[in-house]
Amino acid sequence: MIEFALNTLDELALLRESAEIECKLASGQDGKGAIPKDMWESYSAMANTDGGYIVLGLKEKNHQFSVVGIEQIEKVKADLFNTANNPDKVSINLLTNQTVQEIEIDGKKLLVIFIPRAKRQQRPVFLKGNPLGNTYKRLHEADQKLSDEQVKRMLAEQVEDSRDDEVLVHFSMADLDLESLRVYRQTYANLNPSHPWNELDNEAFLRMIGAWRVNRETGMQGPTVAGLLMFGIYPAIQEKFPYYMLDYQERPEAKTELRWVDRVTLDGTWSGNLYDFSRKVYRKLVDGLKVPFRLEQGVRQEDTPVHIALREALANVIIHADYTGRASVLVVKRPDMFGFRNPGLMRVPVEIALNGGEPDCRNRLLAQMFRYIKFGEQAGSGIPHILDGWKSQHWKVPLLREVSEPNEQTLLELKMIDLYPPEVIEFLNQKFPQAFTKLSELERIIVITIYSESYLTHHQICTQTSAHTREVTIALVKLERMGIIASTGEQKNKVYHCPDVEIPTPDNESGRFLAEHVFVVNPHSNVTSAVNPELGPDLTPEVTPDSGIDQQEWAKLQAIANLVKGSARSVGKEAIVAAILEICSGRYVTLSDLAQLLDKKPDTLRKNYLNRLVKDDLLGLAYPTTRNHPKQAYIKI
Repeated sequence: MIEFALNTLDELALLRESAEIECKLASGQDGKGAIPKDMWESYSAMANTDGGYIVLGLKEKNHQFSVVGIEQIEKVKADLFNTANNPDKVSINLLTNQTVQEIEIDGKKLLVIFIPRAKRQQRPVFLKGNPLGNTYKRLHEADQKLSDEQVKRMLAEQVEDSRDDEVLVHFSMADLDLESLRVYRQTYANLNPSHPWNELDNEAFLRMIGAWRVNRETGMQGPTVAGLLMFGIYPAIQEKFPYYMLDYQERPEAKTELRWVDRVTLDGTWSGNLYDFSRKVYRKLVDGLKVPFRLEQGVRQEDTPVHIALREALANVIIHADYTGRASVLVVKRPDMFGFRNPGLMRVPVEIALNGGEPDCRNRLLAQMFRYIKFGEQAGSGIPHILDGWKSQHWKVPLLREVSEPNEQTLLELKMIDLYPPEVIEFLNQKFPQAFTKLSELERIIVITIYSESYLTHHQICTQTSAHTREVTIALVKLERMGIIASTGEQKNKVYHCPDVEIPTPDNESGRFLAEHVFVVNPHSNVTSAVNPELGPDLTPEVTPDSGIDQQEWAKLQAIANLVKGSARSVGKEAIVAAILEICSGRYVTLSDLAQLLDKKPDTLRKNYLNRLVKDDLLGLAYPTTRNHPKQAYIKI
């Protein structure tokens, strides 16, 4: 547990900056203290996401906190542990005496509860004895109930150590691409010329590497899931995994663009399996890399730390993917960066993965097959190899992160940008000759990052440092008070930027945040997706405010809206809210489009529904710093 230092009223203002902190009154009916009923939803959400803190004894009004305190704090603490240990209330107790802390401000006692991220084998953490309908995840500052599909995927992750060892008894050798297998075997033989497996026939060789097995209970045999993914033909793979999608894109510029200059995707011109994808994509990734001349025992070495890092990143995205997920496997090459995305969240916390060790590979047989041909290291060491490769070039630290909406996915960004750009350092030393050199290392990193990127959110800044989120928050407040940085917006919509950067306004259309987006085409549809280049290759099925909604999509939205047309009294306000959220799910929808769909006046819709949904963090804004922007649009978050 990271010590939660909160000693003064002034420090309370810092709490609202972090999505990892939830504050609750906890006064009870008699005013002496009680566990809030909705606290357990936050417990479930934090345990299933990245962990966090719950602070009891604080009152919130207009996004400001005041200390109320808990009079009977020992009773509240006892109730906390009694409920946490009751399996009918909570599926698992993650609390200990070390994770529950009393603090005192102005003579009033608060209870700070640290919720650790639950291990894969402990998730989902759910309430009321039933995971379906009672499992939550943390999204920004809100606790969101998970769908049954998400819960079932989490349950599958819990019980299946490896997701790729199932024997597919109704598949056969006819579902495998023999040319892919031939090339793999040739590569294996070149690396292991005297190995006895080289003398085996195809089926026996597949058995030895884990691509073909016998079901011991039934006696039936067939390829494993790993064997099908590694060597299968695309139609057969798609039968098992309907959302299976592979995509490589080479983009010519590091800026807003609609195009790519090279692409590898499932277009029917090649097998469509993972082995062929890895061969095709790796050649393209390393094409053009500068290889310094280096001799080792008289032989020129072509493999540089950057080659190794890219090979590890490509292997990583393939072997850790959840092929039942709805996102595609995506690899992007740009002049300034390489981006990798796989469906599925991390099985271990990001900070542990960055340090190596504690391996928990989702597809262990796939990892094994790639290791046999020296493509990927032992499980758990891949990310450190990637970090070492980038560190050898003094490039910006790779960014590894998870995204839960609209589909669960893991992103890795490898930017070929100097960690400390000399021109930025020189500028800061000239602009703040006295202050800059006296900043702490964390404060300098934050300032350099902001001046290099123009503007960033609190979360984006946290991903660029190893510091705890509260340390980052305190540093940001200090830097802003010193006038070195500035901020615009409130809470999760706040962005930090250089003081002289022009922020988005209705009159400054070219400066708006959405103009920073990179547009790509989702391979599953003709709907355009929007992605911020600072966030790498994150493809989500969104429609941006300026891109419009195509006819087919509009018809779907009309069908949703037609169910709730009429007055709120006749159809119910909750039904209208549900329809708004469904319409805005995975896409930006403008106020005028929403008004037209729901047959309501824009002002009425905004005042009675949209403003409340934004305040409750159920809808996000396309223009967060300019709420009355003429092109304002809304998206479910």
